[in-house]
Amino acid sequence: MLAKRIIPCLDVDHGRVKKGVNFVNLQDVGDPTEIAAAYQKQGADELVFLDITATNEKRKAIVETIEKVAGQVFMPLTVGGGIHNVADMMALLKAGADKTAVNSAAVRQPKLITAGAEKFGSQCVVLAIDAKFNPETDAYEVFVNGGRQPTGLNAIEWAKEGVKRGAGELLVTSMDKDGTKSGYDIRLYQQLTAAVGVPIIASGGCGQLSDFSDVFQKTNVDGALAASVFHFGELTISDVKQQLKTDGVIVR
Repeated sequence: MLAKRIIPCLDVDHGRVKKGVNFVNLQDVGDPTEIAAAYQKQGADELVFLDITATNEKRKAIVETIEKVAGQVFMPLTVGGGIHNVADMMALLKAGADKTAVNSAAVRQPKLITAGAEKFGSQCVVLAIDAKFNPETDAYEVFVNGGRQPTGLNAIEWAKEGVKRGAGELLVTSMDKDGTKSGYDIRLYQQLTAAVGVPIIASGGCGQLSDFSDVFQKTNVDGALAASVFHFGELTISDVKQQLKTDGVIVR
């Protein structure tokens, strides 16, 4: 059985780490290079770096910042934000990313997933999905542009299509849970893990140690991502791993 991964996330806006609630009201957290180095010391399994305003501002991710972060960490680094084509993926991989995460561009141009997988291998292409529950349809809907724009796409169906097109991993954020610290969206990840066979990282809603055990014991996700609980020192990676071991969850 594969060990579960604990993954801090840096949401970066113009070179600074930010964190909000439900994708809005962003607060400054600090310098991404310093924060990444701290997570390296704490024993994080991977790091996700998302340039959260690149797509909306129609610009590319900040390559210099990614190079600095990559110089600080020896764990796998996934970078997303502002990717529009295979050349953008190449630039991020050259800057030190191990994987590229595509979200809005993949929705608009699904062939990008296949093109990236064919050029770099599916292990380098992560499909990031921002999903929000719609009570009227009793289903999760995909949002793009940093959670600002609804697409009408069913998140589970889009996940299946993304995997068919070559995505080697899914990073799925529950917009309803983002920053709320009310626990992961268990229902969402149960539906996703039943639908696709690639690794899934759960994101959004972590507030306490038991939330990690909860998502790993009640769903088949491979990784759990968190931001504010780590950024503000409420939990450390070692706290989480210790608790998971106690609860019988296999971690690295």
